[in-house]
Amino acid sequence: MHRKPHLPSKVCAHCARPFAWRRKWLRCWEEVRHCSERCRGDARRLERAQ
Repeated sequence: MHRKPHLPSKVCAHCARPFAWRRKWLRCWEEVRHCSERCRGDARRLERAQ
């Protein structure tokens, strides 16, 4: 039985969209700030450009 509605969620630091916990983030959920590799890359690119 899946329990997806009960998963913790956060808001992406780059795109401001909500995203849910994933199993691959089991050990590092506190450090996760972006919903995807694309958002992480875009945020780093913007940071370097400034």
